[in-house]
Amino acid sequence: MTTNEPRPGHDHPGAAGQRPLPQQANPTWLGRVQPASYRRAPANTRGQFEPALPPALPGGRSSAGVFGLVLAGGFLAFVSLFLVLPFLLERTGISGFVIGFIASLIPLGTVLLTVRFIDRWEPEPKPLLLFAFVWGAAVSIAVTMLIQPYFSLVAGPASGLDYTTFAVTVQAPVVEEFAKSLGLLVLLLFAPKHFNGPVDGVVFAFTIAAGFAFTENILYFGRAIAESSDPGTDLAVVFFLRGVMSPFAHAIFTGTTGLVMGFAARRGRTGLSVLAFFVGLVPAMLLHSGWNRMGQDFLAQYLLVQVPIFLLAVLVIGLLRVAERRLTRQRLQEYAAAGWFSAAEVEMLATAGGRRSALRWAKSVGRGAQMKALLDAATQLAFTRQRILSGRDVPAHQLDEQHQLAEIAALRAAVVG
Repeated sequence: MTTNEPRPGHDHPGAAGQRPLPQQANPTWLGRVQPASYRRAPANTRGQFEPALPPALPGGRSSAGVFGLVLAGGFLAFVSLFLVLPFLLERTGISGFVIGFIASLIPLGTVLLTVRFIDRWEPEPKPLLLFAFVWGAAVSIAVTMLIQPYFSLVAGPASGLDYTTFAVTVQAPVVEEFAKSLGLLVLLLFAPKHFNGPVDGVVFAFTIAAGFAFTENILYFGRAIAESSDPGTDLAVVFFLRGVMSPFAHAIFTGTTGLVMGFAARRGRTGLSVLAFFVGLVPAMLLHSGWNRMGQDFLAQYLLVQVPIFLLAVLVIGLLRVAERRLTRQRLQEYAAAGWFSAAEVEMLATAGGRRSALRWAKSVGRGAQMKALLDAATQLAFTRQRILSGRDVPAHQLDEQHQLAEIAALRAAVVG
């Protein structure tokens, strides 16, 4: 590991372009590093340290920017409710709304548990996940309701389709995906520190889509109660179609946009990220339209097209998680070479088996919460280094790095004492 580290005095970007990258500096396609951007991890000049595991500070620390974004999102959601809630109640009635709300919690829980699983390695701040959910559940619904009439007026006649076909296969995919993904663009522009890769994009996209599908399911389930002569049967059918067969439909649609935007965010260029927003909308709208086009041969298309798409999404997410782990391990190894961790600590902090063993030990001595927080902190440090090596906002991320290293060193000393 250390035999290929750059020599002191050769850390500046210009020199890096004259030599190969250190061995395994690019362990995965998830975070490629250009030779000109590589720099060695800062050396630990504090001397020897005890290889212990420190308790981390309780809870996460949200920046003022994150707080402001969440506050703005809450305000927009509150305003949106004045448009969305009357719309739902008018079409479902009180009883339909209540039953639809309760029934919608089931597919919502399925998607959010999946989000939690995907997000386990590098958890996103809970306030930002809350922002994503309320954007999907309220703001994107309101945006959809406001835009749809104008889009129909402008694009409907030009499409040459009858209104029903146009509304289902063109209007809904275009307007709904734009409204949902607009929340991703807001997150990317105003919380770039937490939206810096494809996994982040998928997590935020799934959360937004979960909120959107939750509100939409209230409408569909509630209407099955309010407009049917046999509400029990109709609700069961609609719930099976939306809550059992397709709880991830919206998540996969919007997830493609989040994935594309996440890869662009790795490059750290605002213009490229905005372009990725529009590029990512294309597959999302096509997938959404393809889903809505399924008609009499619904079951055949579901099995032959939609199920393979779902399995492909599972595969992509699995590859992203593996790539995240490899990247974390490599970046922490670079800190170990600089004297911040022992090799054993890197294995513990950056491998699934090591984390499980560490948590079991910590829980046995009453320090499970502290260990969990430390694992999160080490992962954040690894991804801070990745942002430094990407060459974007290097001074700001180096300052974050120094704070994180100092905190880790102090916490290690605290647990030894």
